[in-house]
Parts: sequence; structure tokens; C-alpha cells
Amino acid sequence: MKNLIIASTSTIHGSDYLEYIKEDIKQLFNNVEDVVFIPYARPSGISYNAYTNIAAKAFGSMGKNLQGIHTFKNPKDAIKNANGVFVGGGNTFLLVNELYQEGLIDILKFKIEEGMPYLGTSAGSNICGPTMKTTNDMPIIMPQSFITMGVIPFNINAHYLDPDPKSKHKGETRETRIKEFHVFNDTPVLGLREGSWLEVKNQSIILKGTLTARLFNKKGLPIELEPLTNIAEKFTQ
Repeated sequence: MKNLIIASTSTIHGSDYLEYIKEDIKQLFNNVEDVVFIPYARPSGISYNAYTNIAAKAFGSMGKNLQGIHTFKNPKDAIKNANGVFVGGGNTFLLVNELYQEGLIDILKFKIEEGMPYLGTSAGSNICGPTMKTTNDMPIIMPQSFITMGVIPFNINAHYLDPDPKSKHKGETRETRIKEFHVFNDTPVLGLREGSWLEVKNQSIILKGTLTARLFNKKGLPIELEPLTNIAEKFTQ
């Protein structure tokens, strides 16, 4: 049994932190009072404490207690004993590096597959796929491996952007980068646009929000998936 929210971002324009998925988060952690927060991705390089304070304020408004994993004496035990986990966004290379250094990848995957509620945003969503190879982040540090949890059967490209026909920018688009990935890799990739998220329950993976998502495979053209599509069915046909 799996019970996850995998969100492209923590904050959409004009909204407070986690506000746009607040009701879904409350439902995800309905039976959980205390949530362990993993701040390792450190957006903009902020400290673990500063990042945890931001997340704790949002969770406090939902009646939940949130504690940063860095405050536990033993991070492995913190995850083993956790009733719910939130992994925030930031730099995926840094996040994965720290997860490997602390020996948490396999423990976190085991807990998720056992049914522990999990919320991931941005970098915290990227680690749900088989690898982190389709992140948009700069490689500011070299992790032990690019292999991540693989609790869903495709990679995430969070913050997916469509080409702007009016833009004068001539650099590579997100679609181009994903095509480059598929020259050497077979794993499907889901371009998850801002304000969209995945609701993973048991064997279903439902696209939530008002926007479509773009599913890339090594062969064939990308597919636009409508909201409420069960993406898991694309991998059982």
C-alpha cells in the first residue's frame, strides 16, 4: 500500500507555502499528528532550521506538528519510527547526497511501500522516480548515486515548462532536455506543470490539479494526460 502526494512545487504564484494543496495534505496526514521533515535540499541555501520553520508554520495551520530530521539524534531511527514524512524542495543533487550519506534512501522507500504517508514537493518529488536524472537543478555536489527510490515507475520533471513562442530565448527547452535523456535512458518521464500533483494510493497514480501533464517515452511522441487520469494504467496496458 502506498499513500503519497507528489507535487511539482510547494508554492504557486499568489499563494502561501503549501496553500494550494492544503486540503489534500490534511487528508494525506489525517491520522498523523507528528510529521518528520527532511530539509536537506535547502532552497536558496537556507539553513535546515530556517527551512523547517517555514514548513512547520504551514503544518501548524493544519493542526500538525512537524520536526526537522536534523534535530533527531539518529536520522535512521527517525524515519523508521515516523508516522509521516515530508521532503521539501530545493536542490535535488544536495538532497540525494545527504540522503545517501545518512543511509536513508532504502529506509524511506521501505516505509513508503509499507504505507507511511509521504509528501514530496519539487526535489522531494524528483526522488520518487527510479532516478533523479531529469531534475532541472544545477549539480552543485556529486551524490553517491543518481538512483533514487523508484516508488513510481517513471521519472519526474518538476516545474515543467512549455516553450514560449514569443520568447527570444533560443536555448534548450525542457522537452529537448528530456529527449537528450532518452538517448541514453529508457525510463519514462512525466513533465509535471506548476500547480499539479500526483495522488498515489495503492496501485493508482492520479493526476490532480487543473492542468495536463506531459508523458515522455523513449519511443513515440509525448502524450498529454488530462487531470484525473490514472497514470498507472499507462504502465499496465
